[in-house]
Amino acid sequence: MKIMLSQPMGGRTEEEIVQEREELIRLFAEKGIAVADTLFDDFVPDYINAGVYFLGKSIIALSRVDAIFMCDGWEKARGCRIEKEIAEEYGVKILYDFSEV
Repeated sequence: MKIMLSQPMGGRTEEEIVQEREELIRLFAEKGIAVADTLFDDFVPDYINAGVYFLGKSIIALSRVDAIFMCDGWEKARGCRIEKEIAEEYGVKILYDFSEV
């Protein structure tokens, strides 16, 4: 099984995001579950809407996984809400905590 993390980014430092992500990857690995690499660091020129650009990359990643895991705080993050809606519409399993794995 391969999953994607739907992880809020806004208002958080890169260190906080990476730390949460590494912990989740470790926990999922203990259950034999791979996590898609969706921590993008592309250079985005000023004339491109970076939020839309990275959401598009996340949607592509969503097409390649079995499930999406909604990280704490997803309800307040626009991108996470959009990822969840797409998962619902296209039948991708949605997980909200580890007991569902």
